[in-house]
Amino acid sequence: MRWWLCTIAIFFLILSGNGQDYTFSQFNELPLMRNPALAGVFNGDMRISGAWRNQWQSVTTPFQTGALSAEFKFPVREWNDWVTVGLQATYDVAGDIKLKRTQLLPVLNYHKSLSGNADDYLSVAFMGGPVNSQFDPTKLRMDDQFIGGTYDPNMPTNQTFERTGFNYWDASTGITYSSGFGENSRYYVGLGMFHLNKPKVAFYASNSNVYLNPKYAINIGATLPTSDFNRLILYGDYFIQGGYRQFLGGALYGTDLMQNYDDENVFSLYFGGYYRWNDALVPMVKMDMYDLSIGMSYDINISKLRSASQLRGGFELTATYKTKFAHRSEEASRVRCVWF
Repeated sequence: MRWWLCTIAIFFLILSGNGQDYTFSQFNELPLMRNPALAGVFNGDMRISGAWRNQWQSVTTPFQTGALSAEFKFPVREWNDWVTVGLQATYDVAGDIKLKRTQLLPVLNYHKSLSGNADDYLSVAFMGGPVNSQFDPTKLRMDDQFIGGTYDPNMPTNQTFERTGFNYWDASTGITYSSGFGENSRYYVGLGMFHLNKPKVAFYASNSNVYLNPKYAINIGATLPTSDFNRLILYGDYFIQGGYRQFLGGALYGTDLMQNYDDENVFSLYFGGYYRWNDALVPMVKMDMYDLSIGMSYDINISKLRSASQLRGGFELTATYKTKFAHRSEEASRVRCVWF
């Protein structure tokens, strides 16, 4: 089959098949994309996270994905509860036809205290908002634009499209339980459901059978201190969407190179990696500097595409800013995450 026929076939699979979500290798740095109920589950009052991913550059036109999220916590003092409001924005562009998807999803999470010392929390969240999807029809190479087996960009095509972009609403929900054991060990478990409204995602308005499958998520995480200056951090996610399954898991080992008088780490290094089942090994390094964290990772492709990709997957960069508000920082630390 000619390469241009492959391109057209892939394009119409996108138009006619049920959509699947994209993912990040450093999934722990984008909690709202793991589970809306992980919003606000961190030590502090405000967190702003960003990520950029460049994938498959060694095989084809690279797939590029960016994400930005913000979370703010507010106390409900009468019950030692907290409310988190946030926003998750993502942008993705894929392939020669520049298939794009842009999301803008507000989130609301309520953290209910389950113990007198406010150390155990049950969090319930809802997230939803508008999504835009579109592609560039001028980048397509259609069958009737080939003359004698040669593509002529000046040859008009008879192919028409009802629309090259559309908007829809997306909604998700989740629940998370966070607690601790021992002196400083922490853990959480969570369940999430994305696309609970099963939004239609067809470029052809007449095709009512194309929708985004609901995605179910199981999330776990734990922090296990190994000394006053070191810790082991574990993460795991399992997703089910349509007929697809995905497991992501990994571990980071961190050491504090500098602490202040309050025993808070102000400069730390983390080394480790993740594994995406039947897809990639992902070595990672991360650096914490006061309120700023920067992480870098690279996918080593081990899927069936490894011969074409030559084991090269994609580069990913993340950055997180997390801080406390002076007038209520001690109270905010009661809703803690696995990261100290």
